[in-house]
Amino acid sequence: MQRERIPITKAGLQALREELDDLVNRRRVEIAQALQAAREEGDLRENAGYDAAKHDQAFIEGRIREIEDILRRAEVIDEAPNGDARVVRLGSTVTIEIDGAQETYTIVGAVEAKPSAGRISNESPFGRALLGHREGEEVEIQTPAAVLHARIITVEG
Repeated sequence: MQRERIPITKAGLQALREELDDLVNRRRVEIAQALQAAREEGDLRENAGYDAAKHDQAFIEGRIREIEDILRRAEVIDEAPNGDARVVRLGSTVTIEIDGAQETYTIVGAVEAKPSAGRISNESPFGRALLGHREGEEVEIQTPAAVLHARIITVEG
């Protein structure tokens, strides 16, 4: 069964590779050392350090598997404009105006979305609403709380 491809920017792909390298080559080693130190303390049944290290180990191994799966299915977004660069697509940085306030977002794949950093998923209500629209267009954004009306000020990339 073929699993769905995951859209990601080149920068997002590089960040995942770096995180995987850190988890495998630094964090795994640290946790193995913490487990060894806890074992040397003796009785593991009431050893909080051992329990914490086992918990961290499970979390890190899960994250490693998750990143490896993402990397296998990653499809790098072509960030070079094909056609009109003023049309919102994956990889675009978009400035919109809502109720007189301007906000700027970069449209990325879900795995690298970080709204607090202005990186919104193409699958989010904002991302879906903006895709395919042009500078100057009015866009209706359906959110769980309300319907927002936005105007696209600029599209870059």
